[in-house]
Amino acid sequence: MDNHQKRNLTFFTIGLIFMLSGIEYAVILPTIWRYLQILEAPPYFLGLGLSAFSLAGLLTGPFFGLWSDKTKTTKSIILFSNLFEIAGNFMYFIGYSKWLLLCSRLVAGIGAGAGSSIFGFLTRSTRPEERAGIFAAIMACRQAGLLVGPAFNLFLRLCDFKLGPFVVNKYTSPGIFMCLLWTLVQFVVLALYWDLPAISSTEGGAVMVELKEEEEDDEDDEDVPLIGPEEEPVHTYSSVNNDQLETSMSSDASPDASAHPNPFTNFSASREFLREEVVVLLTAQFITLFNQTALETMVTPLTQRDFSFGELGNSLMYSLCGVEVILGFFFVRWLSRRVADRAVLAAGLVICCIACVWCLIFLSKPRGGYAWELSAFIIGVFLQLLGLPFVAVSQVSLFSKVTAEKTQGFSQGVRRSVGGLATILGPLWAGGLTNNLYVMLGMMLALLILISVMTVLSYGRLTEPPAVQCAHSSDSGG
Repeated sequence: MDNHQKRNLTFFTIGLIFMLSGIEYAVILPTIWRYLQILEAPPYFLGLGLSAFSLAGLLTGPFFGLWSDKTKTTKSIILFSNLFEIAGNFMYFIGYSKWLLLCSRLVAGIGAGAGSSIFGFLTRSTRPEERAGIFAAIMACRQAGLLVGPAFNLFLRLCDFKLGPFVVNKYTSPGIFMCLLWTLVQFVVLALYWDLPAISSTEGGAVMVELKEEEEDDEDDEDVPLIGPEEEPVHTYSSVNNDQLETSMSSDASPDASAHPNPFTNFSASREFLREEVVVLLTAQFITLFNQTALETMVTPLTQRDFSFGELGNSLMYSLCGVEVILGFFFVRWLSRRVADRAVLAAGLVICCIACVWCLIFLSKPRGGYAWELSAFIIGVFLQLLGLPFVAVSQVSLFSKVTAEKTQGFSQGVRRSVGGLATILGPLWAGGLTNNLYVMLGMMLALLILISVMTVLSYGRLTEPPAVQCAHSSDSGG
């Protein structure tokens, strides 16, 4: 099997992992509140249960990223983290008490922390110009899982039998179902996932352009760099700036360091994450997920209050939303090949601001009759979801290019932790303001204006470092 086939199968496996994370969210969320009520849990346990998953991923993401940066491997990390998903979902299935249910989401969330290692791997094994498209496809896989998940609930809700001492019903069945799926994924990872050689690397403090010739022996095939679609030699790029190059030159001066480089030698978190462009992208990550989760929290009570939507109406709405988001991600995948990431980010922020203004005007104080109110709601949701893929994909792609490639796993862990904090605070903010949309949407619009201004002021820095652009120029010139 050549490297091109291994690459495709590995990316397929990553897509499957992200799809399962979406399916897990979609099959557990609809039933967890009733499950907690049966276990005599107070109402605040719902917020604790949903936040526990995000909190665990927030805390473990940087550690998994650190692990992958030091070992340059991700397969073992994925296999290890999936064990927590398996254990957590089995605990959810057992569900003897509200505390066990809470712990089950906490344990499963630890497994979600491996996403930072996966994004670090994707950064190392893709060229900068193709990265946004691949990130968009991976994110679309999670949305596909959110879309497919409700279909599994159709048969899970019919479960009513015993499995040894355990009861399998519509509340416990999502746990054992996801436990089995994550177990199957373990075998898929073992069979179809490879730790591919990195396309970009930094050696001796300079950006190296390596042209690998064909290996004479087939047994050395695994060490050959990836070959592009036109069978041209792959150039290696480095996502570093001049300051990082100087640091790398000092840290890699010794032969031992070059033989077994430590990516965190002379690493400075303040120098890495307090740069202007990095702060802008981390802020974009936080605000995007804060607003998204706040809207998700607000939508169901709003549709019940204003439009009398029941379970069927909400399910149909979420399905249509899922289709729009998936199409949006694939449109951004196409667009990213033709437009710079920062332009995609700017376009997404404009759409999000327009959507928030629309919702603030037409949804905060409904008027004009049922038909007009429903139309205004549909347009508002459509615009909100339209801007999401633009901002989500562009900021992840840009973040991978403006942070050091050698510590990409840790950096992606920090980025995902910022996002995890947003997913905890967003529902808390919206949960108490569903009857005061002026305040809720006003804050969301203020945050969007803030990040839009930051993006405009830092627009010139939201691009690949000069060293990387120089490597691209020499590539096209050759």
